[in-house]
Amino acid sequence: MFIDKYISGAEPVRGKILLVDDQVVNIKILHQLLQDDYDIYMARDGNQAIEMCKKVNPDLVLLDIEMPILNGFDVCAHLKNDPDTQEVAVIFVSGHFDEDKEVRGFQLGAVDFIHKPINPVITKARIKNQIRLKLNTDLLRTIALIDGLTGVANRRQFEQVLPVSWSQCAREKQPLTVILLDIDFFKHFNDIYGHTEGDVCLRLVAQKIHDTVNRPYDLVARFGGEEFICILPNTDLIGGTYVAQQIVDSIVSLKIPHINSSISAFVTISAGVSSVVPEYDMSSTTLIEEADKQLYIAKDRGRNRVLGSQIQATLNE
Repeated sequence: MFIDKYISGAEPVRGKILLVDDQVVNIKILHQLLQDDYDIYMARDGNQAIEMCKKVNPDLVLLDIEMPILNGFDVCAHLKNDPDTQEVAVIFVSGHFDEDKEVRGFQLGAVDFIHKPINPVITKARIKNQIRLKLNTDLLRTIALIDGLTGVANRRQFEQVLPVSWSQCAREKQPLTVILLDIDFFKHFNDIYGHTEGDVCLRLVAQKIHDTVNRPYDLVARFGGEEFICILPNTDLIGGTYVAQQIVDSIVSLKIPHINSSISAFVTISAGVSSVVPEYDMSSTTLIEEADKQLYIAKDRGRNRVLGSQIQATLNE
């Protein structure tokens, strides 16, 4: 559902390559050689290369070793030590064959070396192999973090993303909000319509939640069974409650029949919201526990509604 660019039959994915060299002539040679097959980006020094990697998230970096200020080894080490860029493939480009340098490069995490002067056939072949390998690895990583039924993130991806969002918001002193959602009377739905229709219902609900929570740095995940959870960085309780209400209203608008519901003729969903400005000595599980508590109260008060709570830093665990 949400990984269409990888599905067989979709438009081929053009790999993204960042060319890094302090000599313009070298960049021009590589750009001319590769521009027909890949999306090309360029950087003239190490600091610019690091910034570009964070900005465009290339699949491959062709990295000159000899550069002023930050050399290629420094740049590679920085990329591999940053979680945001550690998966980027690096090929060093060197004007001299030096076994010690190659050993160091591979130890830093490079995948290959290309020697100047550039041999077009060898260079294109090596780059093609690394791009294919990188895209296949990305696909496998994506599949491993996606719920197979609904197409949204799975519990594993949620558990990876929450600590990252928590640390970022703690560092920036920004609020972090979680929305926990549960389809009302879903067991009754399966009892009357069967599990096949239940799966269809889950997919439709997941799609609608995903469409509603649409900022690139938000996350929608299947939390388990008929439960979904959303991570909303830089969002306070008011904003999170507003998004949760949008989700609740949008599920009703799907008009999925549910004659076994005691509150509506259609499928509904309940939401619990919790928000906090994280601190490093707090546990991120506090956020989930509070959202779960609010969800329980929302269901106890009639379902198809949103309840939320602000966690204070004094509630450290």
